[in-house]
Amino acid sequence: MRTRAAPARPAGLARSQGWLSKLGPGLITGAADDDPSGIATYSQAGAQFGYGMLWTLLLTYPLMVGIQAISAHIGRVSGHGLATNIRRHFPRWLLIAIVALLLVANTINIAADIAAMGQAASLVAGGGAHWYAAAAGVLSVLLQVALPYRSYVRVLKWLTLALLAYAATALTLKLPWLEIVHAALLPSLSWEPDYITTVVAIFGTTISPYLFFWQASQEVEELHADPAAQPLKHASRQAHEQLRRIKIDTVTGMGFSNLVAMFIMLTTAATLGAHGVTHIGSSAQAAEALRPIAGDLAFALFSVGIIGTGLLAVPVLAGSAAYAMAGAMHWRSSLESRFSSATKFYAIIIGATLAGTALCFTAIDPMRALYWSAVLNGVIAVPVMVVVMLLAVRKSVMGELVISRRLRVLGWLCTCVMTLAVVAMFATLG
Repeated sequence: MRTRAAPARPAGLARSQGWLSKLGPGLITGAADDDPSGIATYSQAGAQFGYGMLWTLLLTYPLMVGIQAISAHIGRVSGHGLATNIRRHFPRWLLIAIVALLLVANTINIAADIAAMGQAASLVAGGGAHWYAAAAGVLSVLLQVALPYRSYVRVLKWLTLALLAYAATALTLKLPWLEIVHAALLPSLSWEPDYITTVVAIFGTTISPYLFFWQASQEVEELHADPAAQPLKHASRQAHEQLRRIKIDTVTGMGFSNLVAMFIMLTTAATLGAHGVTHIGSSAQAAEALRPIAGDLAFALFSVGIIGTGLLAVPVLAGSAAYAMAGAMHWRSSLESRFSSATKFYAIIIGATLAGTALCFTAIDPMRALYWSAVLNGVIAVPVMVVVMLLAVRKSVMGELVISRRLRVLGWLCTCVMTLAVVAMFATLG
């Protein structure tokens, strides 16, 4: 008896599905980069300096692609996350310092993101911001603990659509595109401390260490989720397809991230900055300030974007801290694992998220801490990137699949640019 052949898919649909199937860790990583804390930083840059900070996004895009692709390569080729590889190949004091700083910075970021989500929900729906923040923290924990990796990733992919709210917000405005292009391509640079610190904050929130750890660990998760897959250094026949997928995924994800950041800067520059509002304490404050200037629609879109991006970013922040801690301590670490078999890993996720949520109920100003956590991220990114670059060229880590010359150039260029930005910041502060 013959079986009926499955109907052929239209060629365009097949190509589209093939392309979409290549998007995963890179897309989620890029989208998580535009979290409420990032929104606050980009909003402050747009409000204070107008279109004069757009050039930073043109510079960070290729640098982000390079360092994130290298992190993904390390995970997929070696079969281990960054912390595990650092533990195996570098002194323990360096590992402890990196993981401790990452955990502190991520917890502060979680606090700021959850506080911003609570404030945005309160602005839209009314009620107490603290209780919305608490609900967001609990929901984030449940998403990571209750859902297996495959289901969880699908949720995160859908949450990336929340970022389209910022494109929609910008498109509701009449923007001076010739002025924007001129400012982006021919910027007026300054050595004033506020200007340099904002540049470092943008770099710190755009090229953040937690993103390196997250994308490398997600490649390991993808590896374990596919029974036919192996670490590429032991399965060279899979290398071409997988490395090409990583390239498409990372280029798309980082492009999405920087495009959204650009729309946020454009929106706040054209509205808040143009009307003399030059200080933004939080992303929710940016949304609230938009209402009388740009109208209710822009306010609503901006606010919904804060809530959606927070739901995406908080699990990434907590998860990257847990991956780093688990790799350092040689614990079992996988979002596919049951809670009972990876208790310590999940305990870090729960602890970091709830600690961040608890900070929202204290007198600590998470938004002020947020700005400086972005600066701190920029500072600690430098030694982390040096370590990542050294791992990526070691045959003991990568086998014969050490990174290409092009990626080496991009990776070291990213490291040098970040180093120069940090040195310039300290020079102007001194």
